[in-house]
Amino acid sequence: MTVRMIDVPQTPTTGRARRLLNEWLTIVERVSRRQDIEVEVARKNADGLPVEYRVIYHLRSICGVEHVGQLCEPGVVNTPLFADCFVMTISIPRGYPDIDAPVSFTFEVFDGPGRDIPHPWHPNIRYFGSFAGRVCIAAPDTYTSIAWYIARIGEYLTYNLYHALQEPPYPEDMQVARWVREQGEPNKWIYFNQI
Repeated sequence: MTVRMIDVPQTPTTGRARRLLNEWLTIVERVSRRQDIEVEVARKNADGLPVEYRVIYHLRSICGVEHVGQLCEPGVVNTPLFADCFVMTISIPRGYPDIDAPVSFTFEVFDGPGRDIPHPWHPNIRYFGSFAGRVCIAAPDTYTSIAWYIARIGEYLTYNLYHALQEPPYPEDMQVARWVREQGEPNKWIYFNQI
C-alpha cells in the first residue's frame, strides 16, 4: 500500500479545514497498513488540503460477464470476467462535511475517449449508463471517515459485502443485482474470494 503524504499544512483554523486534514491523516494511518490499496492525493484546495483522491485497488474482482448483451436472458449462461486492478476517484465537495455535500466515490470506466477499462461488476456500483462507476454506499452516520469508505468499498470488490435485493436500501445497478441473484449466487460465482 502506498499513501503519498507531502506538504502537510500547519494546523488549520476553520472547522472544514480541520476535518479535511483529519481525513487525510486517518487515510494515511489506516490505509497504509494494507498492501492491496494505494491512495494518492489528486487535487488540493488553496489551503493545501486534499479535496480529491485517487484510490487504486489491487484486488481480484468481477469486471463484467461473458455475454453482457444477453444479460439474464433465459438459457444464457453469463459467467463472470475478472480483473485485478480498479481505480476510483474520491471527490470532496466545497460544502463538505455538511449533510447536503456528501463525498462522491466513482470508479474510472474510461482511459480515453471511447476506450472502456475494467470497472467493478457489483450491485452497489453502477455498471451501465451515464452514471457508470458511481458507488452507492450507506454510511453509519455523518461522521464516518473517508478511510472507512475506502476499506468498505474494498469489501464490495471482494463480494464480502453486497446488497442485491429489490428492497431498501436498493442496489445501485438493478441489472447487475439481478445477475447476482439469478446466476452469481446460484452458481457460487460471487464467492470467488471465499474459496
